[in-house]
Amino acid sequence: MRNPNLRAVRRADRRAAGAELSRAVSDGRRAEEHAGHGSGADGRGRTGRVLSGLVVAVGCVLFFGGFAWAAVLYRPFTVPTDSMEPTIGRGERVLAQRIDGDEVRRGDVVVFRDKVWGDSPMLKRVVGVGGDKVACCDARGRLTIDGEPVEEPYLRSQGPASPTPFSATVPEGRLFLLGDHRADSLDSRTHMADGGQGAVERGAVEARVEAIAWPSSSWGMLERPGSFGALPGGTSQPGPLPLTVASVIAGAVCILGGAAYGPVAGLLARRGKAVRPDG
Repeated sequence: MRNPNLRAVRRADRRAAGAELSRAVSDGRRAEEHAGHGSGADGRGRTGRVLSGLVVAVGCVLFFGGFAWAAVLYRPFTVPTDSMEPTIGRGERVLAQRIDGDEVRRGDVVVFRDKVWGDSPMLKRVVGVGGDKVACCDARGRLTIDGEPVEEPYLRSQGPASPTPFSATVPEGRLFLLGDHRADSLDSRTHMADGGQGAVERGAVEARVEAIAWPSSSWGMLERPGSFGALPGGTSQPGPLPLTVASVIAGAVCILGGAAYGPVAGLLARRGKAVRPDG
């Protein structure tokens, strides 16, 4: 006859073994779930790191490429005199685009070098080109080109366009140059007796001023005077300086944003773990 106590012990052993198996299966499933979550997080982390690296790389291209582009096209100059006030003051730093003399138009502020004028870089405004008859002043005190009056809102003084009258026919291939501060400018009017009616050769031009870079309070692009636009040849087109500045700024944003991804992502991950308890 079988012992009933033995049967009870066997049943208890089977129940205990079943419970142990169930716990093992449950623990395995939880481990797989944690492993799956970790793998997904690692995958997202790798993707984020790759994308942030690409953003930084693009930012470097834009940032350094913008600087290199500007260095090739533009030159800085310091204005040595008051002759271009109020447009450009003494001591201000300007950015001038390297151009050929044939690209110069009326109204441009140019950097040039001429032996007769002292053989040092100077800044003046082009008011006449080859074939123009430049004179001052008409009955209202305005500069005239081939008899047509020209409004000059950039002048320092609201009086006559020149304190002394003059008239000159500009030879072909030359430029008639005046300062915006007509009462304090040694320009083509001063050199009319030196030959060429005081005009300089187009080849003497080294660059065209596009913007004031310093001081920051004066920073800005130089506008083309609309009064010259109606004359034959019109005015020149602005250079690519705004594009180079935009490229540098966009590059800096990409570099900073891409570099900040790692620390920000790590901080968010740590906060997520602190909020979501294990188990």
